[in-house]
Amino acid sequence: MKVAYVGIDILYPVLTSLYDTGCDIIKIFTCKTDNITEFNTKTIEFANSHNIPLQINKITQDDLYDLVANGCEFVLFGGYYYRIPVIDELRIVNTHPALLPLGRGAWPMPLTILKGLNESGVTMHKMVLALDEGDVILQEKVPVFPDDDLITLTQRQWSVIPKMVNTLVSDFDNLWNSAKPQVGQAEYWEMPEESEYTVTDQMNFDKADLILRAFLSYECFYINTTANEKYEMIGATAHKGNAPGSSCNTHVFPLIDGYVLCDRVRRL
Repeated sequence: MKVAYVGIDILYPVLTSLYDTGCDIIKIFTCKTDNITEFNTKTIEFANSHNIPLQINKITQDDLYDLVANGCEFVLFGGYYYRIPVIDELRIVNTHPALLPLGRGAWPMPLTILKGLNESGVTMHKMVLALDEGDVILQEKVPVFPDDDLITLTQRQWSVIPKMVNTLVSDFDNLWNSAKPQVGQAEYWEMPEESEYTVTDQMNFDKADLILRAFLSYECFYINTTANEKYEMIGATAHKGNAPGSSCNTHVFPLIDGYVLCDRVRRL
């Protein structure tokens, strides 16, 4: 089958699994990322190493019609910043890291942890104009454990993707035609406010730990209310007990009943 792929590295196994099915990937689309907390480097490298045409500019309706003209049978998404046009002539499948209709929106994985849910998953659905509302083609559940962080949850979601992509490709027409409307309580999860990923010296371990696990590979903030200082942190972790002395590269920030450690810190 001739297919196209759209995505960034957050769902990179969608791309590699699609390639492993033997599909002819005629074009890869990605978008600019900061390559600090979200990345496109693996996707770009994959396109270049496999001599697949690559586009980083935002997808237009003309791009989709060009795919149709070149015999593309469907497009598979694995994370993308922008809404795109949807045309009747081209079947488009989105991969969403949540159990739709719960967790619509751009931040389902951090918010799954922040909300304390015990279950998540991956949904492949028809791309429609309304965000994350298309009929469900495939869906796989994964557990969420009490000590999960953004990385461990992402890895567990990644683990079900190869099988899903293989199933999708092996019976695409039937799965597309038999897709079902989303069932259950629909929730669109808004982008979190800065206060939801900010830790302070007046916060206890449990609350700080939940925030830092939920946003582990994204920016979080720490505010020392006593000293009136604010820091940006990436990869910070919360710990119970008395704070150790800091090493030359590790910053230590106090909590009420613990402390935060982080190597990647910027004072604001």
